[in-house]
Order: sequence, then C-alpha cells, then structure tokens
Amino acid sequence: MSFTDKINADIKTAMLAKDKERLAALRDIKSKLLLEATSGAGEVTDEIAAKVVLKLYKQRIDTYNLYIEQNRQDLADEELVQAKVIEEYMPKQLSDEEVRTEVKNAIQNVGASGPADMGKVMGVLTKQLAGKADGKVISAIVKEELAK
Repeated sequence: MSFTDKINADIKTAMLAKDKERLAALRDIKSKLLLEATSGAGEVTDEIAAKVVLKLYKQRIDTYNLYIEQNRQDLADEELVQAKVIEEYMPKQLSDEEVRTEVKNAIQNVGASGPADMGKVMGVLTKQLAGKADGKVISAIVKEELAK
C-alpha cells in the first residue's frame, strides 16, 4: 500500500468516526501530496511524501509556538492536535548518535579536513538523510565534527 493510499484510507476512517481534527490534518497532508504530484514531480514517492509530512509537522509546531507566545491557547491546542496526527505519518527520525555516525562517514568519504569543507559535507548529508533528520541538527553536528 502506497503512502497516498494509506492517507486516503485513513481519511475515510476519520470521516466515519467524525474525528474533525484528525480529518483536517489528513486532508492537509493529502492536499500537499496532490500539489507535489501536479507540480511536475509526477509520481509522489515515499521519500517525497516523507519530506512533505516533515515540512507540515514543522509548520504546525512553529505555528503552535507562535500562538503560545501570543497567548492564544485555543488556537495553539488545535495546532498541537494536528501536529500529533501528522507525526504519526513521519518516518522514524535518527537519533543524534546515528546522525553523528553518518556525519563521520560523510566527512571521511568527502575527505573534509576543516570548517571550510562544510558545504561539501552538508551537500552529501542533506540528500542522504532527507526526511530522517532535521537539517539544523545535521548542521550543528557537522560543525562540531569539522572543528575537531
């Protein structure tokens, strides 16, 4: 079963259960996947779907934090519920230690020797770890390892 089929099946289940929050989050995922498919990508692979879901999750968390800052708890709660639904569809994220291992391997493969080679290492890692780890985490670990 493809990722899109799973989303469609879960939308039907949420509709039957009359679960409005879950339905809203799932419809948002579906709409973004359809946009991705019609923007020239054609077939939406699981890798592309993982990127879309990760982006939606980050957007929900950012919006949640913004609402908390503005003392809008009612809106923040809604964003948090949707973020939790979206989180269920995210690929398993790598731990910091797993990312550190991948960073060390990439540094060896590229032959990086210092902070000046960060771009080379990040170029390899962003493709390799797409959807599996946050870019900020990867960047921080690369900086640490290249500074040694």
